[in-house]
Amino acid sequence: MKKIIITIILINLDLYSQSAGNIGLSFLKFGFGARNLALADLGSVISDDLTALHYNPSRLKSERNEVFVAHNSWIQDINSQLFGIKTDIYGFPIAFGFNITNVDDIEIRTRPGEPEAKFNANYFYGSLSSAYRFSNDISIGATIRYIYEGILNYEASGVGFDFGLTYTTPVENLTLSSVVRNIGSMNSLRNKSTELPSEFRLSSQYKFTILDLDTDLMIAAEYQKYFKSNYHLNFGIEFIYNKLFSIRSGYQTNYESRDLTAGFGLIWGNLKLDYAFIPFKLSLGNVNVFSISFLF
Repeated sequence: MKKIIITIILINLDLYSQSAGNIGLSFLKFGFGARNLALADLGSVISDDLTALHYNPSRLKSERNEVFVAHNSWIQDINSQLFGIKTDIYGFPIAFGFNITNVDDIEIRTRPGEPEAKFNANYFYGSLSSAYRFSNDISIGATIRYIYEGILNYEASGVGFDFGLTYTTPVENLTLSSVVRNIGSMNSLRNKSTELPSEFRLSSQYKFTILDLDTDLMIAAEYQKYFKSNYHLNFGIEFIYNKLFSIRSGYQTNYESRDLTAGFGLIWGNLKLDYAFIPFKLSLGNVNVFSISFLF
């Protein structure tokens, strides 16, 4: 029954999304990569790998090729599969990303009793990202994203854009980032167009090393504002021991159903394995995210 209620809410946000704060395409809000999610979804400033293509393309680096795969098990049987690949072309980092999100076996009921039928809700995006470094201190980046949604017999598609900036400050190990995400529009779904969850993020990250413990410590904070909804403050902290093992935790404000995040990571040569756990309140369940990335 909970699944039916949650799904109805998601569909209503997609089909009737014109009132302020009731934007649709919620799958675009889902995080990309277990490390970022374990750290309160702070990828706009902490992503130092391929996951930057989802959060802040200005953080893409033209160093090594990379492949990324992730599975997100969200609440109420909402599942996302994510894939990304990055390479360099003429010194510019070029990244491709894909997200497939499904909600299966949604029951149709017009009266009490057995469901009359079932259907699936399907969402997809494919993105292309790149970055340009003006100097050792400033870089910019942009993403173009094709978006698809299919609910019942209705389909729609559209295009979204992200624009990001990263600034390495004169203060050693302090980085600032800002990004505007999901600027664009969709074709009509049934009789209305779903509105993208456009947002602005301003973030900071600070790193330092505890030599006696062979440990690196990273702390980050962020102001996140959806254009037609409320704002969030996100905080994260990460301990990295001997550049092999990481423990992470985060805290997010202004969410009714969640606040704490946690996770860990393992680095084995060119292979990185990450896990994130996000407990939800209101009996919605918990989220488990696994991701793997490989540098070559």
